[in-house]
Amino acid sequence: MKIATWNVNSLKVRLQHVIDWLTESGTDVLCLQELKLPNEKFPTAELEAQGYRSWFTGQKTYNGVAILARDGLVVDEATVVRNIPGFEDPQQRVIATTVGGVRVVSAYFPNGQAPGTEKFAYKLAWLDAMHDWLAQEMQRYPLLALLGDYNIAPEDRDVHDPKAWEGQNLVSPEERAQFARLLDLGLVDAFRQFEQPEKTFTWWDYRMFAFRRNAGLRIDHILLSPALAPLCQAVDVDKTPRKWEQPSDHTPVVAQLDVAG
Repeated sequence: MKIATWNVNSLKVRLQHVIDWLTESGTDVLCLQELKLPNEKFPTAELEAQGYRSWFTGQKTYNGVAILARDGLVVDEATVVRNIPGFEDPQQRVIATTVGGVRVVSAYFPNGQAPGTEKFAYKLAWLDAMHDWLAQEMQRYPLLALLGDYNIAPEDRDVHDPKAWEGQNLVSPEERAQFARLLDLGLVDAFRQFEQPEKTFTWWDYRMFAFRRNAGLRIDHILLSPALAPLCQAVDVDKTPRKWEQPSDHTPVVAQLDVAG
């Protein structure tokens, strides 16, 4: 089963990109972030026409997440969860369901704006709630995958210029400590299970020719539970969609799992 995560930065704008990429990549399960559209505008019919069912939670202009699953995969719709249980939040950032026996969580972590701000405090509180909920989910679902835009570059090697980013959000000690707490649950950074090219990133600013210069960050991740991580055969960052006309500023991260689906 091939699973992937992609912050599309507006599904309305990038719908054809998603359709084209699904066709070319052969992905079975795709987690999307930053839909930026309300539920009634979600392109369910268009995706069904391409052979994918959808589960989503959206809001106008901001946030929004979805899980797309190829027709034929067994999806336990009774297990669908929207947002973090017990954490009151009007922002639509989490959706989870069970696909082919794998608990799939699509998450759009808060950006945080800057250390010391209210938005940064919200990010840390959100991360605490996510950590505690995942600890419970992993007990219920031994095979679990957390995919999404984490808005955290966990190490300096995930940053094109660590010195220039020092002291900013996405790389702060507080955020990296929260990422480490997720690993302490037993989750495994699937990307780092394999030898990877240096300076492999998943996000590049639209400004100052950042993509052309490869001035990016690795902030989109796939974390796998201890039982699922050994079943991961490969993880790649597909930079192709970032080269397309009017692209998202993120590009897909793809993992191949040795599970039947």
